[in-house]
Amino acid sequence: MEAQKRIMVLCGGKFAFNTLQLLAYERFICAIGIGKSNNTIIDALERESEDNNFGFKSFPSKKSMEEMRNWIDAIKPDYIFCISFPFLLPESVLSYGNDKFINFHPAPLPQYRGVMPIFEVLKNQEKETAICAHYMNEKFDQGNIIFNDPVRIQENDTYGKLTVRLSARMAQVALNMANMLQFASNIPNHPQDESLAYYYEKPELTDTYINWKRMYATEIIALINACNPWNSGADATLMDEQVKIIVATLLDEPHQEKPGTIISINNTINVACEDNKQIAIEILSTDEGIMTANQYALLKPLVANPISN
Repeated sequence: MEAQKRIMVLCGGKFAFNTLQLLAYERFICAIGIGKSNNTIIDALERESEDNNFGFKSFPSKKSMEEMRNWIDAIKPDYIFCISFPFLLPESVLSYGNDKFINFHPAPLPQYRGVMPIFEVLKNQEKETAICAHYMNEKFDQGNIIFNDPVRIQENDTYGKLTVRLSARMAQVALNMANMLQFASNIPNHPQDESLAYYYEKPELTDTYINWKRMYATEIIALINACNPWNSGADATLMDEQVKIIVATLLDEPHQEKPGTIISINNTINVACEDNKQIAIEILSTDEGIMTANQYALLKPLVANPISN
């Protein structure tokens, strides 16, 4: 019987925990490397690695990547899996072995290249996303695709909900990949279609800001869900105050007001949108703190005041 393949996992933190646990249980993992992350996560992974006799190394900066090749050479893994690892692997590392580096990207490729594709698929109101397994090269998210494993986006999915579900699914996809490598000498793959490719930069304020005059109600709800919880909600102006809208739903009721006007507050803050619909805000964050619509109403006497962008 062929010896169990030894897999090193390079990760960026909590999103990879389910995968690490499952691959460790199935005795595939030989080492864990973590990129820039918080100390709590780094310490937890280091303890787990020591308890299980895994190799462990932290790569807190791009400069520290210079140490990676020597570390890999010392451990001699059969394959290296990457899950949300924050740094590009240089050619000096990738030359360890052709087709030995496999990245697991939490969105379909090549359409959703970039560092935060979960935000982008939700903002763009996609009905489906994917976990893409692909070989790695010296460019982000551009190596040959092994497969895109589809994941349905559920109604009212937030960034947090979808991330948790993708993390759980990622573990099974990575285990399936490990089993394929264990029993198959050649893994089918194909180049990415560059005509479909798009790279999304990390979101900035312009990407998370609600423009009442230009966005339809469904777009606004999608943006709010895409910003919860990583951005603590979508940025907006409400009654001349900068706020973050954390939870809101679509209110399919017509109005005669300018987009951005508060129509009413009755358990929810109902705001006029461009397409003659409203959104019903349930939870928001203000300078006074995170609060419900009712708490906001007590602090802010209702004034039907158009919000300018």
